[in-house]
Amino acid sequence: MGANAQNAISLQGVGKQFAMGQAKPSLKTLALNLVRGQWATRRFWALQDISLEVPQGQFLGVIGPNGSGKSTLLSLIAGILRPTVGQVHTQGRICTLLELGAGFHPDLTGRDSIFLNAAILGIPQRRIAAAIEAIIGFAELEQFIDEPIRAYSSGMKMRLGFAIAVNVEADILLVDEVLAVGDEQFQHKCYQKAAELHTQGRTLVLVSHDLPVIEKFCQRAVWLDRGELRADGDPGPVLREYEASVPHADELGAK
Repeated sequence: MGANAQNAISLQGVGKQFAMGQAKPSLKTLALNLVRGQWATRRFWALQDISLEVPQGQFLGVIGPNGSGKSTLLSLIAGILRPTVGQVHTQGRICTLLELGAGFHPDLTGRDSIFLNAAILGIPQRRIAAAIEAIIGFAELEQFIDEPIRAYSSGMKMRLGFAIAVNVEADILLVDEVLAVGDEQFQHKCYQKAAELHTQGRTLVLVSHDLPVIEKFCQRAVWLDRGELRADGDPGPVLREYEASVPHADELGAK
């Protein structure tokens, strides 16, 4: 539960460290490390000293270059990862759409996958049975819902995953860039649905490189850079500051 009842998400001094290199080094690697005096495993901080409060019902956008810690942040909020230091608190049921096809078994049909994902989220079968037609309709997969997932394209899996996520009555929805694989019309439909959920008081966190989408739909934006929180506030100013930091093609050519 959150430290503040008004906050859906609370991060206090959060840092996440990962080990680099092979999980199980070879005998040759161990011997070379011994010769070189490299006793410790190399590590790096994916996130450092992140403190963030997300009120209930807020639509938060997360931006930053690749490798800045955006996906790690969402995984910590979702409880998939544990922080190395600091504390993460959430309040309410969380639904995640962090990786395309995550939670889908290739041999299960789309229909079976809906029930499996709902079970993982703790949704009673009777509730998902009542919502299944809405899920299938939103995903626009009526013709393919009884086909195995292995026959689905990336876009079809994204559609099904998003349709499940927005129809299971989660309090917090976490979305990480996966909408980028859909066609433009379906992307617009997804963003409109996200805006609708926001008006219903749901909390949404969206990671995206699509800055116009962040500015249009999000109430607030945070900018992560090399694991650190660089800016936090209204989307417009945060996006302008971020864009000003990104080298343009003519600047790169001049170097």
